[in-house]
Amino acid sequence: MNFLNNLVGQANILLWGYILIALLIGLGLYFTIGSKFVQIRYIGEMFRILKDKNTITQKGEKQISSLQAFFIGAATRIGTGNVAGVAMAIALGGPGAVFWMWVVAVLGGASAFIESTLAQIYKVPDKVGFKGGPGYYMKKQLGKKWMSTIFAVTIIASFGLTFNAVQSNTIAEAFNSSFGINGAVVGIVLAILAAIIIFGGVKRIANFSSVIVPIMAFFYIFLALYVSITNITEIPAVIGLIVKSAFGLEQAVGGGIGTVIMMGVKRGLFSNEAGIGSAPVAAATASVSHPVKQGFVQALGVFFDTILVCSATAFIILLSDSYGSGLEGIALTQAAMGEHFGSWAGIFLSFAILTFAFSSIIGSYYYGEANIGFINSSKTALLVYRLLVLGMIVFGSVASLQIVWDLADLAMAFMALTNLIAIGILGRIAFKALDNYMQQRKAGQDPVFYADDIEGLKGIEAWPKSEQEKKHIS
Repeated sequence: MNFLNNLVGQANILLWGYILIALLIGLGLYFTIGSKFVQIRYIGEMFRILKDKNTITQKGEKQISSLQAFFIGAATRIGTGNVAGVAMAIALGGPGAVFWMWVVAVLGGASAFIESTLAQIYKVPDKVGFKGGPGYYMKKQLGKKWMSTIFAVTIIASFGLTFNAVQSNTIAEAFNSSFGINGAVVGIVLAILAAIIIFGGVKRIANFSSVIVPIMAFFYIFLALYVSITNITEIPAVIGLIVKSAFGLEQAVGGGIGTVIMMGVKRGLFSNEAGIGSAPVAAATASVSHPVKQGFVQALGVFFDTILVCSATAFIILLSDSYGSGLEGIALTQAAMGEHFGSWAGIFLSFAILTFAFSSIIGSYYYGEANIGFINSSKTALLVYRLLVLGMIVFGSVASLQIVWDLADLAMAFMALTNLIAIGILGRIAFKALDNYMQQRKAGQDPVFYADDIEGLKGIEAWPKSEQEKKHIS
């Protein structure tokens, strides 16, 4: 077991410490410049699109809206990474890690736009609407079925299995600390609740996420705002500490500036998922008139996750005396909450973790389900996958936190590497889609996309080739 732990640890150091950080930041800069700072220039457009109504099929059925797809993506983004992950980054990398999380969010907004726009372009009709993601644009446009299979295996291993073990582990730890409940009991209850939802299909996932995510995010951010307002005179000093520590101007961690950057980038990516290929799976489910609309929505999701929710946790910790106490992860956040709000904070955070992490379990499950067809499309394979998910939820509730986090990081690293190569090659297609969208907006139109709008597209199934074809179909 020690050999396995060391092997996984060394692989993570190589992938996350060097290869992926360089690739993610490099491509983030390329996408930012190539799209002319899409994640900053069009924030107003992002919020406008969230108001788009559900599309109704000819049978009178509602499709997944942009807002619902946004919440499916948010359900997986907002979870353990926002509460325990941020605390871990601060404990191991110092306050400066928060700055690098912000940098990753800004650059990641462009990467999220690219991958989600591509997911929309290459999505395919499904029984209840649409499905898609990196596996589809790898297979269709690049013609690399083997690449799609690798991505499918890695996203199932990471989101469907190991990530869910991390989430259930955190829930179990929080409830054991607050109420003394055995981890196995927590895991079994979580598995039963998850089974009720995941056997109900993607619409039930969307409905669950669209209700629970706004509620949990609102209350968590509300508490952070309360902490910030009641300590308003200390905010400038905290921001100064974050910036100084980010560049090594104030020693806050034994490993130096390299550790600060690595922890900030690594935990920022774990939280907002920009560029790693998971959010596009949710983006593809939306029924919109133009692929760029969902690209905008998912870019907004990165800011929502990191700039708001992760920063909320950071301020709660850094405005307390718990920072520097030696605590890590969820224990650090619980201690800081206790300082600000009293003894009831531990109980509140246990239920907050339950909602944050459980919604992540549901969203992560769907990411795996949407890609299992690249491996085996039989009903038996889907059933086996569902049972494995439920088994990993129980396993995570009783396993060591270190091993489940390390395995999750390793699976995500291979998944991200596969997706980043693909979107690096296909990014120009998303640039053209953005130009097409903005030309229509400037003409005062609600943008509509046709496959012939971009030359050289392959395997398009969900979009008519031209306006004439659309009229003929309808």
